[in-house]
This record gives sequence, structure tokens and C-alpha cells, in this order.
Amino acid sequence: MTEPQVWTMIGVFTALMFGMLTIVSTLFIRVVRSEISGIRGEIGGLRAEMNARFETMNLKIDGLDRDVQLLMRREFGIDRE
Repeated sequence: MTEPQVWTMIGVFTALMFGMLTIVSTLFIRVVRSEISGIRGEIGGLRAEMNARFETMNLKIDGLDRDVQLLMRREFGIDRE
């Protein structure tokens, strides 16, 4: 091979390597972004579920507080405000 052909082959090889690097890095970034958005969606769902459970517990605690106040009034004749 002559010297211009060698330089042409080096140029073609370099262009192919940069092209492959660009494609691989672009696809990798897309995969990472989609995984992160999926995790964000799951975290949002978990947050909503936890808020619903906390709200349920708050209602149960409010009911328990109401029952204890009723017992206090009935047994001890105390009006706690």
C-alpha cells in the first residue's frame, strides 16, 4: 500500500471509531434516562401509597383519641378540652 492509501485507511478507521463511540454513548444515555424516569415514576407511586397509609393511620389515631376522651368523660367526669 502506498502512503496516501495508508492515511486514507487511518482516516476511515478513525471516522468509524468516532461514529461508533457516538452511537454507543447516545444509546447508553437514552437507556440511563429512561431507567431514571422509571424510577421516578415508582418513587411517585410509593409516595402516594405512603401518604394514603399515613392518612389512614391519622384517621385511626383520631378515632382512638375520640374514644379515650369519651372514656375519660364517662369514668372520671372530666371535660378535657
